[in-house]
Amino acid sequence: MTQDSTIKAQMRQLIQILAKHNHAYYVMDQPTIEDSEYDQLFHQLKALEQQYPECIQADTPTNKVGGKALPKFESITHVVPMLSLGNVFNQEDLFAFARRIEERLPNQKIQYDVELKFDGLAISLWYENGILVRGVTRGDGETGEDITQNVKTIRNLPKVLSSAQVSVPALLEVRGEVLMPKAGFEKLNAENEAKGEKTFANPRNAAAGSLRQLDPAVAASRPLAFYAYGIAQCEPNHGLTSMSESLQWLTNFGFAVGERHFVCDSIQEVQEKYEQINAERPNLSVEIDGMVVKVDDLKQQQQLGFLSREPRWATAYKFPAVAALTTVENIDWQVGRTGTLTPVARLNPVAVGGVTVSNVTLHNIGEIHRLDVRVGDTVSVYRSGDVIPKVEKVWPEFRPDDTVEVHLPENCPVCESPVVMPEGEALARCSGGLYCAAQRIEAIRHFVSRKALDIEGLGDRWVESLLHLDLLKNVADIYSLHEHREQLLTIEKMGEKSVQNLFDAIENSKKTTLAAFIYALGIRGVGETTARMLANTFQTLEALQNADIETLKKTPDVGDITAEWIIDFFQAPHNLEVVQRLLEAGIHWDAPIAPTRQPLNGESWVITGTLSQMGRDEATQMLQALGARVSGSISSKTKCLVAGEKAGSKLEKAEKLGVQVMNEQEFLNFVAQYGNIE
Repeated sequence: MTQDSTIKAQMRQLIQILAKHNHAYYVMDQPTIEDSEYDQLFHQLKALEQQYPECIQADTPTNKVGGKALPKFESITHVVPMLSLGNVFNQEDLFAFARRIEERLPNQKIQYDVELKFDGLAISLWYENGILVRGVTRGDGETGEDITQNVKTIRNLPKVLSSAQVSVPALLEVRGEVLMPKAGFEKLNAENEAKGEKTFANPRNAAAGSLRQLDPAVAASRPLAFYAYGIAQCEPNHGLTSMSESLQWLTNFGFAVGERHFVCDSIQEVQEKYEQINAERPNLSVEIDGMVVKVDDLKQQQQLGFLSREPRWATAYKFPAVAALTTVENIDWQVGRTGTLTPVARLNPVAVGGVTVSNVTLHNIGEIHRLDVRVGDTVSVYRSGDVIPKVEKVWPEFRPDDTVEVHLPENCPVCESPVVMPEGEALARCSGGLYCAAQRIEAIRHFVSRKALDIEGLGDRWVESLLHLDLLKNVADIYSLHEHREQLLTIEKMGEKSVQNLFDAIENSKKTTLAAFIYALGIRGVGETTARMLANTFQTLEALQNADIETLKKTPDVGDITAEWIIDFFQAPHNLEVVQRLLEAGIHWDAPIAPTRQPLNGESWVITGTLSQMGRDEATQMLQALGARVSGSISSKTKCLVAGEKAGSKLEKAEKLGVQVMNEQEFLNFVAQYGNIE
């Protein structure tokens, strides 16, 4: 294929895509992509045409404005074409726009009229001797639709012109935008939702759909508003000399104009007003997507003239795009501190929402499959306000032939441990919890916590320093720290006493319980209560390590998924290696004593409120020693609620469900009947 053929094929693809979205936007009032995505596609085509003018296609949309008129309304030809505006997207583009004007108007003072760029439906209004006789949509810029009867229902639009300040012209054609203000849009959607009727995606769709109703009563029922932005014809001539004066002149007849309007003496001041309007945007009564910058002097506008589809003297300065097109250059897998694998798309950097985005999370393998996103794909990246950027859409039209589907890696990209994802779960995780460098900090923090090995003094500051010195690769290295006394003494604010206290705490942690050790391992789904249940059921670590999934599921508090996580943990060689090192370092617990009585075996208890004679942890241990399962929430299966002071909503729910309630003293009397609880 020749270069010309390749370029023409690219142009043809873009023309077809733009035609489809033009039809959706201008004709059907049901846009399927963001304006910013359309702008990018349009400018891709325009750039190709500028580089290869000999390949320009006859039906290119760069020479057109909108879509054809719908057949259900009468078509009206505009006496003065309704052209669209060019766009600028940043300060550099804005200043280039100004330079082009200055080059065509040398040695002339140039002022700029700055208006809000409404996100609505552009229309033209004809007044003859002050009477509204016609309302027409923009259509394709040459021909629009006659929507006069619907226009007459718009409440803020003057149907008869009168003014004590100025004379009413014999003919006046006013251009402007029909909008649905934010408050009216929200009220309409709320009413429609309450009636089970269709709601609108945005105010523009609501406004356009209202004006395109064959029954004017429907338009009359909608909260529409008209805002003028220019005069196309006036006979006799109004005699005004500037754009800003003409807008002010229209207000004499009762026309509404934008709630922000400025005349600027320099393009630098225009930039300042852009930043001001962007900041004020959330507080405006209507939706806008930028501002319109016009040369204010009408005579200078005439001197500057027009391009094929847009005036040279005006441009739309768009706000940062909420969506942009870019390509996926790679997909990496990151491992979080809890072992979760997250796919991250590496993008060709693109400006969206006011920032440059080069990385975006794809969340999980399910989201990748839902989008069918692949390396090499063209994607839409969405960002609005402070929302984290996300991939909204994949464009299969632009997909290279050699792309391949993305699959979950079999091994952790950090430590090579097996990656597991139990059936029914959305997130995949690395099984090397004790070994994986990505999970190191979280694993150590959990291991030394009070309910685990309880190594007092080994806080985050110590851990960070030890990691920096490369002395902690996993939790087993804690028990080798005594070999590095001199290095530890070099850590800032860590003197001889601090180091010795740390060594003593580490030594004291070696005497523990099987339940605490199981909990300390940080097995997914194994909390303090489940660890105690496993210890009571299996009695030895060896028995737990060798248990099959069916045996595990017989343990109270262990379901299908938790059982799978336990199996996966003990099948990972790296985890077994760390466990063996911990045991060789001297961690031990008393030999198991077969429980002789478990009077509360299988019962679910809940503790809430403040206990004055003991902590809630102590009460939990008492119940667990009697075989009870201590839960954090009340349900119909709860056996009893132990309610301390300020029990709150759990007490209310227990009473509502008829669950037995004990106060603290009643609870102490109850457990006392079982004697000393080990």
